[in-house]
Amino acid sequence: MGRKKFTPFVINEIEITDAASEGKSIARYNDKVIFVHLGVPGDIVKLNVFRSKRRYYDARVMEVLTPSKYRVEQKCSHFGVCGGCKWQNLAYNQQLFYKQKQVFDNFTRIGKLDFEKVNDILGCETHYNYRNKLEFTFANKRWLTEAEVADKSISATTPTLGFHVPERFDKIIGIETCYLQDELSNKIRNFIGEQTIALDLSYYDHYLKEGDMRNIILRNTINNEWMLIVVFGKDLEEKHKLLLEKIKGQFPQIKTLIYVVNKKVNDTIADQEMHTLYGDGFITETLGNLQFKVSPKSFFQTNTTQALTLYEVTKEFAGLTGKELVYDLYTGTGTIANFVADKAKFVVGLEYVEDAIVDAKFNAELNKITNTSFYAGDMKDVLNDDFLHANGYPDVVITDPPRNGMHADVIEMIKKIKAKKLVYVSCNPATQARDLDLLRDVYKIEKIQPVDMFPQTHHVECVVLCTLIN
Repeated sequence: MGRKKFTPFVINEIEITDAASEGKSIARYNDKVIFVHLGVPGDIVKLNVFRSKRRYYDARVMEVLTPSKYRVEQKCSHFGVCGGCKWQNLAYNQQLFYKQKQVFDNFTRIGKLDFEKVNDILGCETHYNYRNKLEFTFANKRWLTEAEVADKSISATTPTLGFHVPERFDKIIGIETCYLQDELSNKIRNFIGEQTIALDLSYYDHYLKEGDMRNIILRNTINNEWMLIVVFGKDLEEKHKLLLEKIKGQFPQIKTLIYVVNKKVNDTIADQEMHTLYGDGFITETLGNLQFKVSPKSFFQTNTTQALTLYEVTKEFAGLTGKELVYDLYTGTGTIANFVADKAKFVVGLEYVEDAIVDAKFNAELNKITNTSFYAGDMKDVLNDDFLHANGYPDVVITDPPRNGMHADVIEMIKKIKAKKLVYVSCNPATQARDLDLLRDVYKIEKIQPVDMFPQTHHVECVVLCTLIN
């Protein structure tokens, strides 16, 4: 007998009791958890339960009957559709509360770790316009909201430029105003939208995998230097060149304009050639008293102000005296390595992306830092006995891996190295907790410091200091 088909149903009055992962909230119904989209803890709501799983339901808020005292008016007209700021309707002090709780819950439930406390989260003074990088996507068909579907004058065949609808590679919602980056970002994006239509440039068809326009990426610095990357889906023609010249003439703030021709199926441009139309092909960011080259393929923390806070915590936790050999794993463009170098005897940075290592070395030279070295390669392959023999056993290991955490082989090598201190920086407390659990027989947790890098979202960074057990 097949599984009984689920029939969506309505709950007329129910309280939202907690916040969950991925920006959702929680209610409970008949001893089953409901994950609620766009609810705020404390709300009394009417829910549309649209999906049933063995252990939980998924639901959307149909009506807020009694708003929570923590509910605030969302600022963005695209809230609830683009998925970028899922906590925009939640007061900022409560965003911080639930981010800190997220760290605590992951460390206790996933890692089952032993620790004294989680330090109070370090909030961000700027709640909007804090990002230094945004990417927008072209599509030959726009995603329609429920209101737009009801408005017969709006067609789904209208080309659009904006963000991906959550969990949909092929659906793009047009963006008029985004409050995550400086207002100039909106002006540049909207201008490009107008000019591409005027020049009759085709927008990318995500099914047929063809079209003139694929993506634009905007990066800026706290010194108001801007980089624009325009990604085309086909070789340059006169209309493409005319578009680039129009952008160049309209926005003198763009210090460097780069274009890419990406004919692949996927959107990644990490393996594509960068063509610099004008400028140096990079912009320069300031972090404390240091400067960093930001190239098109560079990873750099997308909130510069809070990146400084994050790195200051990392440096403090490392407790360097000038005598230590430090390994900085997943160093990227060498931001942490160069940031802590003034307090270390020597810093060795390791990173998978070769272009990032080129930038890391450039950044050391730019800041006249002479006590660093950088190596490129797969972490689990590079960090081995021969590498340790050549570079020495570190006194302190700093690791800042991607969201999926560290490879098991890297964890085993860290356990073998037995540095006196391990400082683990993470953008994902769940995988951080998992990795720390695997390290518990060698290291004990001394300090846990969450840092809010992304206001209006559920994301949180966390720095953990571990010391050697014996």
